Amino acid sequence: MRTDFVVREVVTGLRRNVTMTIAMVLTTAISLVMVGTGLLAVRTIDRTEQLYSDRVEVQVALTQDISSADTDCSQPICMRLRSTLESTPLVASVRFESQQQAYERYLELFEGQSLADVVRPQSLPATLRVKLTEPAGAQAVRQAMTDQVGVRNVIDQREVVAKLFDFLGGVRDVAFALALVQAIAALLLISNTVQVSAFTRRVEVGVMRLVGATRWYTQLPFLIEAVVTGVVGAVIASVGLLVGKVLFFDQVLSGVVSNGVVPPVEVADVLWASPILLMIGAGIAAVTGYVTLRLYVRL
Repeated sequence: MRTDFVVREVVTGLRRNVTMTIAMVLTTAISLVMVGTGLLAVRTIDRTEQLYSDRVEVQVALTQDISSADTDCSQPICMRLRSTLESTPLVASVRFESQQQAYERYLELFEGQSLADVVRPQSLPATLRVKLTEPAGAQAVRQAMTDQVGVRNVIDQREVVAKLFDFLGGVRDVAFALALVQAIAALLLISNTVQVSAFTRRVEVGVMRLVGATRWYTQLPFLIEAVVTGVVGAVIASVGLLVGKVLFFDQVLSGVVSNGVVPPVEVADVLWASPILLMIGAGIAAVTGYVTLRLYVRL
């Protein structure tokens, strides 16, 4: 096989149909950016679940009179509630947090933000923070604290975290749905480009077949053209994800990341997704080009 001939034919094909080639590259790139966004969302969901696996608690907030009068859970009502919680099934430990401690934690979470100036210690309730051995223990805690004197409300942090997971899952689903639509457009463009490229070179290919060239040899340049556009689209998509991380994720998520609500999107995450995008781009282009040549083009 003459490599120089194949390379020359690939370059000629890309240059001859330059507008369609650019359109195919850009469409593939947009599709792969959506896929990459979905992959980053999946990775963020996994890391967020790990982040909250040991952090999530059930909070039993005490009423204002108990919170103000008892600073160390040494009075009868608080002690009774704490003892009840410690004897509840699936409870690993119970920790008391006074109003002052809650206020200090609030200031730490919202340091440098305007919200830090609008809250005073007496605005926050004292809390019994319950660590569970299993998530199912939250229901047992809620039942044990129902109608108890001194209990203001029971907050299961897992319910709050579930909303965050739902949001991230929605981002993932939307990204994959848009990627599917763009992928269909990319497939059609690749197929049309291969057909047009083969048609414009039908005379040369016909001569090659007459002098003994195999069908695979005559099809190879068109397959390589498709793969090249897929690879270039994947590279552009990877660069786009990196730019999006710096200009979008780092800016929009800076507050929740600095407060430890969600883990940051790292450069390593983009580098992890890039080879996957490269394989998807090259693979889809190669398969589409091959199927088009077999079904619609007679070389």
